Amino acid sequence: MPKFHVQTPRIPLEPPVYFCPRAVGTLTLDGDIRKPFWENVPFTAPFADISGYDFPTPRFRTRAKLCWDDENLYIAALLEGPEIWANIRKRDSVMYYDNDFEVFLDPSSSTHNYMELEMNALNTQWDLMLTHPYRDGGRSVTGWDMKGVETAVHIEGTLNEPGADNRFWSVEIKIPFRGLMETYSKEENPPELERCYPPRTAPRLGEFWRLNFSRVQWHVDDQYRKLLTPDGKWLPEDNWVWAPTGLIDIHCPEFWGFLFFTDHGETMPVPEDERRKLSLRQIYYAQFRHFDAAGAFTADLSQLDCPLPEYPVTTEITSRSFVLTCPAENGGTVVLQSDGLTYVEEANA
Repeated sequence: MPKFHVQTPRIPLEPPVYFCPRAVGTLTLDGDIRKPFWENVPFTAPFADISGYDFPTPRFRTRAKLCWDDENLYIAALLEGPEIWANIRKRDSVMYYDNDFEVFLDPSSSTHNYMELEMNALNTQWDLMLTHPYRDGGRSVTGWDMKGVETAVHIEGTLNEPGADNRFWSVEIKIPFRGLMETYSKEENPPELERCYPPRTAPRLGEFWRLNFSRVQWHVDDQYRKLLTPDGKWLPEDNWVWAPTGLIDIHCPEFWGFLFFTDHGETMPVPEDERRKLSLRQIYYAQFRHFDAAGAFTADLSQLDCPLPEYPVTTEITSRSFVLTCPAENGGTVVLQSDGLTYVEEANA
């Protein structure tokens, strides 16, 4: 009997929220975030273990901050700790073989066609797009480029010198909106993705994206050599993130935080339709558990071991797929497919 590779995360589906203020002034990109441009921009909460907040606190503190204007998204990160090393110099290499900092962006909140940018302390970049999460049969597109992105690194210490007075490394990233939004153009995407996120050149005030950050930190000796297990393999790396996913897998976009584009950092609630997507996601996990146990999906939701919302949920199934739907808050329909794609279908669509 076939098995799917959709694991149920071990933690509640409660994404964090960041209210992103407008940028003040012009960014001089040099990697050092100790400048007026960032003074009044709040940090995220310190990163936690990817498996959950109940896991040990990371050995070194990591925080990020963001702001925006009509053209760009700006990101800063402060990666504390004395182990500052990097070896990879070739762009689009597998960057997490070094310690690195990673950014994940899902502007559509659909969990499909999301972007990833990784960089090490040498400021070597790896940018790629994921058609959808690996668990849902997705693949990475390394040939995709994040157009116009600029990055810089500052090191408080000395790179690749274990005995130096190493304190932290920091990064600055400037991402033009226009290049990202081309990903959602009508020419390149199917109609359902247009419904997820109407094509435009930049976000509007009050809109949100889904976002996560990750810091990969390897276990090394006093010469920055990776520690080995008894069978000669690298000791598994630490994965510290802003929004834990409950699995050692960052590619669970439903867990990523909400990034609201504000004027002065005002607060606003997560939209009800997004909360309904999260409720449907619990049924999605349960459908895959049911398939692995019984060999089939079910249209009878009472057979599933998960809480059901008070509003009606409809399930359409085939032998190898399903579609979950529920009413949207103000008309229309919230949709979640078995390949993970989720969107709100307008009433007149």
